[in-house]
Amino acid sequence: MTDLLASDNVLGAYLRDRRMKLDPAALGFPSERRRTPGLRREEVAQRANISPTWYTWLEQGRGGAPSADVLDRVAHALMLTDVEREHLFLLGLGRPPEARYLKDDGVTPRLQRVLDALDPSPALIRTATWDVLAWNRAAAAMLMDYGSLPPEQRNILRFIFLDPRARAAQYDWESVARFALGTFRVDAARAGAAAEIEPLVDELCRLSPEFKASSTSAIRFSVRSRSNSQPSQSTAEPTSQWSSTIRPRRRMPNGSSRSWKSPSAVQVPAHPP
Repeated sequence: MTDLLASDNVLGAYLRDRRMKLDPAALGFPSERRRTPGLRREEVAQRANISPTWYTWLEQGRGGAPSADVLDRVAHALMLTDVEREHLFLLGLGRPPEARYLKDDGVTPRLQRVLDALDPSPALIRTATWDVLAWNRAAAAMLMDYGSLPPEQRNILRFIFLDPRARAAQYDWESVARFALGTFRVDAARAGAAAEIEPLVDELCRLSPEFKASSTSAIRFSVRSRSNSQPSQSTAEPTSQWSSTIRPRRRMPNGSSRSWKSPSAVQVPAHPP
């Protein structure tokens, strides 16, 4: 019977396995006179700032389901990676943790070389909040010279709603802006970036009547509610100025118009191995 209960306690088995893989000396604990490798339970509890009794019960499968805050503390104490932390939440609560947005401030030289290799196709790298981090020469010539803008203004949504050049370049600007706004909402929600986009949303509501009229309250509600149920996915990826599914109509010099489709995005991780 004891073996059966032990086999059912997968959360406790996972915690013990991760605890035994840590080096006590590297974490400032004495390494002498230990019967088993890794940290002791009370040492994990100390690092997690929870009681040793509660952590012991957690490993033994007693005391009920842990809270998300406790699992976060334990994940930090055990130095779990993002994937291991998600696995811990799935075992302990049956769901992934809330998304945590990790801001990207730049790109590696390797990613910049990928962009440059895509010439003459325009390509850029943006974050989940649509801040532009890097671009190639074709993007600067055909879309926007982001190098001429201060870093805090290199945002695609800000360009769409506040820059007259974006409106002039699109035959049906309203449709393009509506589609872009919906895509932005999904990207920010998936990345858990509700707090990060608040200043941008407030600025656009203040400066753009069209943006303010586009159900700003629904944007905030959607981002906040979806960020509580989506796993963390913070990436910066090369993309075109407009999604490849948008087919705006571009004005021609003779006054006519034709359908135009942006080049497809190339999906590349923000930090390749």
